[in-house]
Amino acid sequence: MTGTVNHVLDEAVASGKLVGAVVMAAKDGEVIYRRAAGLSDREAGTPMTEDTIFRAASLTKPLVASTLLAMEDAGLVQTDDPVTRYLPYFRPKLADGSEPVITLKHLLTHTAGLLYDYTAKDPRVTGGLVNADIHLDELLPLLAAQELSYAPGTSWFYSMAIDVIGGIVAKVHGGRLREAVAHYVTGPLAMKDTDFVVRDRRRLAVPYGDGEDMPVRMGEPHSVKNPWGGVTTFSPERIFNEKAFECGGGGMATTAPDFMRFLNAILGGGGPILKPETAKKAMRDQMGYEREPGQAFSFLGSYTVDPQRADLYWPAGTNNWGGIYGHIWSMDPVNRICMVSLSNTAFYGGELAFPRALRKAVYAEFALSNSDFSGHKIGL
Repeated sequence: MTGTVNHVLDEAVASGKLVGAVVMAAKDGEVIYRRAAGLSDREAGTPMTEDTIFRAASLTKPLVASTLLAMEDAGLVQTDDPVTRYLPYFRPKLADGSEPVITLKHLLTHTAGLLYDYTAKDPRVTGGLVNADIHLDELLPLLAAQELSYAPGTSWFYSMAIDVIGGIVAKVHGGRLREAVAHYVTGPLAMKDTDFVVRDRRRLAVPYGDGEDMPVRMGEPHSVKNPWGGVTTFSPERIFNEKAFECGGGGMATTAPDFMRFLNAILGGGGPILKPETAKKAMRDQMGYEREPGQAFSFLGSYTVDPQRADLYWPAGTNNWGGIYGHIWSMDPVNRICMVSLSNTAFYGGELAFPRALRKAVYAEFALSNSDFSGHKIGL
């Protein structure tokens, strides 16, 4: 029974607002829905395929976070440790000049006081969307010199925190970040197409940005009005720049089947990358307060505290996030459902109407029942 999800995909592609996507859903570790729709290259007429490679953007974050947690399982780090134990120079200060303790947990949950945009303060501090020739060991000291926006643990702000985690992972592993992620996560899970480089460019989806009438093929760079009232600038060529730092917050590429292997591993108990208790801990609320109505944060992504106040179609305890190039994912421990949608259309593929309709369709078809988790009528 896949008509509802198919309808959402067909409608989005037919409207022209979504160029293409690969959608997968799994229950109890078994894939129950898989489909490639639309085009990976609209101008060339190249169809989207299940093995299409996408710029992963923030889907990189849970992979790098899980690498750190696997290192904790191995006794190499502790999430309660101060960052200075691994990066002695990383001592950003508050506005009053005081130097608070920042822990790995603060970084994992984006509660460290860091930001994402430092353009006005120091344009050398660049995130994973910008194509810049800078090594991670050069970037992190610059980030450490920036003023914290709040005391660690007292608020939440999406930030470059996982880039710092990437620096810690690389240093503890004794090599490059990509080597550590491959050793602890992508290698054991046979995620052969998930890396900080793209070996087969022919399989890489062409990225598009929302336009006035239809999505626009991204140039280099390419600026798009974002759903939050600002403008986001993308650099699609960054993935090919060997001099750009390995960005733990957004520098990898992946495929839908690869990322589904990861989601199923975490929801299924962690094997072969994490201990069962670590996998459970990774998905729990790690904040103890809400970052916005009905939502907190785990070690991997947003944590649903109250579906009704969060206006979401899944039960409390569900983890979810996405990627700025047009992706979403979720893990639901109640229904034991994972889902991932990778698209080549920013922002339509990952924000607002399309992902909302897609999630609703998945739960209408594949949840344990049409339970009214969020105060919405799930059945269509």
